[in-house]
Order: sequence, then structure tokens, then C-alpha cells
Amino acid sequence: MEDLKRLIREVPDFPKPGILFYDITTLLKDPVGLHRAVDALADHYVGRKVDRVLGVEARGFIFAPMVAYRLNAGFVPVRKPKKLPAPVARSTYSLEYGEDALEIHRDALGEGEEALIIDDLLATGGTAAAVAGLVESLGAHVAGIGVLIELEFLKGREKLSRYDVHAVLRYSSG
Repeated sequence: MEDLKRLIREVPDFPKPGILFYDITTLLKDPVGLHRAVDALADHYVGRKVDRVLGVEARGFIFAPMVAYRLNAGFVPVRKPKKLPAPVARSTYSLEYGEDALEIHRDALGEGEEALIIDDLLATGGTAAAVAGLVESLGAHVAGIGVLIELEFLKGREKLSRYDVHAVLRYSSG
């Protein structure tokens, strides 16, 4: 998978000074790279019970439907507030500069269903933990958390120690 790293553009000082941004658009435009990335996300969960694959806004939307297709599961979007038309469950979580929130339709998951959470990046783990909380608040189980990129130096996996976390690519320093 290390060859996939070469397809990811590293942009220094974006969105603010001192941040190294991992731009996946360069991987997405490469047909072979995109196919390999989706396969690497999905293959970890093949043979496991997965009823729904949740994609976290916004870049999780890119991978989650393709993973759902591979696993013969449904796709559920997890959105920023006020984007979903039906009754929602909401989770608010802390960011380094404030708070954010995510929502999911209340009828998106049923009692006892297995939900796989997919996103592009695992940094501090706050977003994934918030989505896992939403899943559990609806009576479903977290089948796993899959990400394309894990920034290991931010120790997000520690917040998610109760779950099977699968990262395709890992970066040990920023």
C-alpha cells in the first residue's frame, strides 16, 4: 500500500500555517489507485456481517458507497447539521478550536444492525467517536471503523480502542 502514498499530494500550511494537508484528490483521479484504495478498505471487512456502511461528510461520502457496494450493504450518509430532511439523531463533539456536530436519520439503523463507519482520515478520533456514539444511540453495533489515512502521531486510535479500526495508510509524523 505504500505506493498509494505516492498518489497523495502533501500540501504544507493548509488550511492554516503549520498544518500538513493530505490531499486525496490526486489519488481519486488515478483509476488504479482509487480501485486499490477501495479494495483495501473493503477487503478488511469481507466475510463479516455489515448491514450499513456509514460515510462521514464530506470525503467519507467518496469511499463509503463503493465499500457498501463491495460488501453488499446499504449506504447511510452522516451529515453536518440541518442537511437531512427527516428526524435525526445528533452528536456534538469538540474540536481544537470549538465544537462541531454530526447528524444521522433516526431510521437509518435498526436495533442490532452492524454499521461500518468509513472516512478518509483518522486524526484525533473525535469525529469517529462521535459517529460511533450515534450508531450505538440508535441501538446498532459498530462493525468497525475504516479510514484511508491514519495520522498515528495524533493518537486518534486511542479514543477508539473499543472498536476494530482499519487504516489503509499510516503516517507516523506530520
